[in-house]
Amino acid sequence: MRLKLSFTAKVSVRPARREDLQEVLKVEYSCFKDPYPLDLLVHLQETNPLSFLVAEVGGRIIGYIIGTVRWMNVGHVLAIGVDPQHRRKGVGTALMESLMNYFRKRGVSKVRLEARESNWEARRFYSSLGFSEVGKVPYYYSDGETAILFEREI
Repeated sequence: MRLKLSFTAKVSVRPARREDLQEVLKVEYSCFKDPYPLDLLVHLQETNPLSFLVAEVGGRIIGYIIGTVRWMNVGHVLAIGVDPQHRRKGVGTALMESLMNYFRKRGVSKVRLEARESNWEARRFYSSLGFSEVGKVPYYYSDGETAILFEREI
C-alpha cells in the first residue's frame, strides 16, 4: 500500500522482516515509556509474520503495527507506533488499514485493542477510525495505569 504524505514522501507498508526489528525497537522506544524488548519483538514477528507490519519512507522504518487473530474470528491489535516526527501524516492510518485488510482476508469480524487511559492522542486516533470504547481494565499496565478497551466491527 502506498500513501502520499503531506511532506511529499511515499510511505510503504509491508510485513516486517527480522532485520527490521532494530529499527522497530527504535520506534518503540520513541513512543512508549514501557517499550517491548527486542526478544519479544522477535517472537511476535516469528509468530505473526503477515500481521506484523512496518511503514517505511526512503528505506527508513517510521512506524509499525502488530496484530494477531484470536479465537472466534476476533482480531487484536497488540501494538502500533509511529515515530513522533511522522505523526499526523497518515502513517498510523495506513498501518491500521493494512492490518484491517489482513484481518478481513482471515475472516475476522471484530477487532479489539487497548490504550492507556492517559493517552488521549491514541484514544482520539482509535475513535477516528471507528473504534468504540467498550470497557476499562484497572492496573493493566506495569505502572498500574488503567487500560481503555476499544472494539470495532469490520
